[in-house]
Amino acid sequence: MPSLSTLIDNFNDNVIGPNWGNSYGGVTETGGRARIPCGLGYAGYQTAYSWTLAGATIYVQLATVPSGVGATEAYCGLLVNSGTDGTRLGFIYSAITGLLRCTNEVGYYDPDAVSLTYSGTDHKWLRLREDGTSVYWDTSPDGTTWTNRRTLATPAWVTTGIGTCALDMSAHRDAGAADYAEWDNFNTRSDGAVWTAAASLTADGAVVSTAVPIYLSAASLTADGGCTAATILAGQIGATLDAASELGADSTGPDNNDVDFAVGRPQTGWMVSAPWR
Repeated sequence: MPSLSTLIDNFNDNVIGPNWGNSYGGVTETGGRARIPCGLGYAGYQTAYSWTLAGATIYVQLATVPSGVGATEAYCGLLVNSGTDGTRLGFIYSAITGLLRCTNEVGYYDPDAVSLTYSGTDHKWLRLREDGTSVYWDTSPDGTTWTNRRTLATPAWVTTGIGTCALDMSAHRDAGAADYAEWDNFNTRSDGAVWTAAASLTADGAVVSTAVPIYLSAASLTADGGCTAATILAGQIGATLDAASELGADSTGPDNNDVDFAVGRPQTGWMVSAPWR
């Protein structure tokens, strides 16, 4: 038993969604709107009889109304139908009288309906809501700021017929040239477009990438210099010397000027040799 508050459709995919499974009379989804023929037959976007209005709010944009030219009856309506034929409530616009009626019908008639002179600006959006005690009919120029037009104690069938109601957006005329009514943005103000298109793409430019080279090279290296290390020698000698000397005199000739150690005076031709041990 889904609430009608959960039914959302902006009609932008140009395909009638599965929630409108009881639609009839040649309706289409065209130009992002629910288009309903207004001709000699009857046509409408309609859900299955499995929804409920109790505690729910629904609102929708009335985008296009039909013409009454050549007819004695021409209308479009937003109605919640009970499980009993002719027992229903909602809005009905008459193209003959130019009136928008806030209606609660039994046997397709409501002697107490509230009628408004229709304005395509002030009544562009229509809303129905039920809060557990009452049903409210509201209108708005923008879907945001609402004006209440009628309030009525909730009819018994709204609460006893849970899960047996259907929503119907319909149109009909009894004579004259057929035209249509259009509805848009059901329970949403998000009207983002969905486009399906084929495109042939041509590239007008080329992207050139400059290569950055990486070089790998083999090299034979020759050393042109040499290094010479100067050796620094450090020495430490510890010695105990024991010396005994012998003096001997050898005669080597008259050219040697040595010392005569025996007498302590210079001698000619003597060399002193002193062995150490």
